[in-house]
Amino acid sequence: MNKKQMKYSKNYISVIDIFCGVGGLTCGLIKSGIPVVAGYDIDASCKYAYEKNNIGAKFFHCNVKNILGSEITRQFNDAKYKVLVGCAPCQPFSKYTQGVKSPSEKWGLLYEFSRIIKETQPHIISMENVPELVRHTIFCEFMEFLQKEGYYPDTKIVYCPDYGIPQERRRLVILASKLAPITILPPTHNHKNYLTVRDVLSQTPKLCAGEKHTKDILHRCSSLSLINLTRIRHSISGGTWRDWPRELIAKCHKSNSGSTYASVYGRMQWDKPAPTITTEFFGYGNGRFGHPDQDRAISLREGAILQTFPKNYKFFPNEKELSFKKAGQMIGNAVPVKLAVIIGKTIIRHIETYKKKNGKTN
Repeated sequence: MNKKQMKYSKNYISVIDIFCGVGGLTCGLIKSGIPVVAGYDIDASCKYAYEKNNIGAKFFHCNVKNILGSEITRQFNDAKYKVLVGCAPCQPFSKYTQGVKSPSEKWGLLYEFSRIIKETQPHIISMENVPELVRHTIFCEFMEFLQKEGYYPDTKIVYCPDYGIPQERRRLVILASKLAPITILPPTHNHKNYLTVRDVLSQTPKLCAGEKHTKDILHRCSSLSLINLTRIRHSISGGTWRDWPRELIAKCHKSNSGSTYASVYGRMQWDKPAPTITTEFFGYGNGRFGHPDQDRAISLREGAILQTFPKNYKFFPNEKELSFKKAGQMIGNAVPVKLAVIIGKTIIRHIETYKKKNGKTN
């Protein structure tokens, strides 16, 4: 994002991104027209991507427990409207861990986010997480905390295709403002015009399993064993491993307990949104991550595109530092950029509406 394209100055609106990762949320906010001054994350490997792609935003390698409210206040630098955003790691709240009864260490990250809010009192807050969060006591506590601190909180479980994101991802979006009630913008798409895999991936260069593109270090895909190569050749778009000859079916799937896991070893469908992009989307056996018609899993770049990162978003300074596991974590854990754009536009509309109702000119 060119600084000249920024709609507002940092003295007017100033955003700080906690748990920023490689900058999916920051990137979308900047695209919406509002500046992000800083991002904080415990993973130092995110620094390159965060700063390389988000001009003007400074990356701070820091555990959230060690972030002082006074430091955040200093970064806000007396901006007229201060905005704090973040996406606490969602694993403790996901459906895969909903049986856990006692809070894990990562649950405490949301309490740390609350602490920073209390110490800095930003005008507007946004947080994104998995829908399962609402089932936990910590969610109710967080809503009560926001109200006690003088915020108008609002929540919505967003179906990402409704906002032009080509994957069947559902996310909980929390917005809160001290100015007035705030709610996310209405959907921009419906089932008649959802973006599909074909819309965003049909023009990416073809690859074979284990191959990498010469001009884009991120457009590379995992190798396949001989049996998995045979399996994917017997897979149809939108089908399951039940379409294979019996001799190709894994032993675990032949058992009663494994027979229900039909979504693994599947191909995406060209004319539907992709499944939710996870941190292991690059593995053919980890979900429905097979390419619709090429005999391979989708590439790292294709996963990033489905997360609506710009096609030229840089994640690593060079090929030597790239790893599938790290790239998968960076991409799968990110807030989809287009969802962040919607959040940014919501914040802009909210501030402008507040100013108009209260006769404010600046």
